[in-house]
Amino acid sequence: MAVKYKRVLIKVSGEALAGEDRFGVNAAELEKVAMQIKEIRDAGVEVAVVCGGGNFFRGRTGENIDRPTADYMGMLATVMNGLALQDALLSVGCVAKLMTAIEIRDMAEGYARRKALDYLEEGKVVVFGGGTGSPFFTTDTTAALRAAEIGADVLLLAKNIDAVYSADPRTNPDAERYTELSYMDIIDRDLKVMDLTAATLCKDTGTKIYVFALAEEGNLMKVINGENVGTLIQ
Repeated sequence: MAVKYKRVLIKVSGEALAGEDRFGVNAAELEKVAMQIKEIRDAGVEVAVVCGGGNFFRGRTGENIDRPTADYMGMLATVMNGLALQDALLSVGCVAKLMTAIEIRDMAEGYARRKALDYLEEGKVVVFGGGTGSPFFTTDTTAALRAAEIGADVLLLAKNIDAVYSADPRTNPDAERYTELSYMDIIDRDLKVMDLTAATLCKDTGTKIYVFALAEEGNLMKVINGENVGTLIQ
């Protein structure tokens, strides 16, 4: 069966890599993510990944750390996750390249759009770390930006919940599950899919967004094949 998407960018949260540990990187969860990525790469899909960093550091924690410094600390956390994912992919036979928006010699390559495109066309998985390289921007915005830059067919938001709902279904059994929404729906209804800067950027660039649960085995391949397992935003 022909895949629906030929080039994708996956946003993987730090929490997804931590699993039940809730801090750091859980080896079993990391392997699951790597295997699902390898599965779609082996199907001929060009794959890029943006890592979050919430499993190591999340935002400003006190008045003694200002916002830019806290954001730079968060960028370093995404690099740590990027290094872990790069090695996990290599361990399952999937060539990966970590590129960072901040220069970290001997650990990763600096981000260059043309080089990233070359790697994708060569069949390598490109992992983006370091956020945008500037404070005040989330990894959601990084994902939206990189997806637009590489011309991804879709931005895949891997969540701990299987779709977008009108409210949290874990606390509200009457929450409505959406299979399709518009960009303006998530902005006007404040559905918390991603931050507003990222949502607006996707709207402006026409980047499709697909929200799904990565933890469910085989879900990533189902999304690539066009199966309805989450919420499409376009």
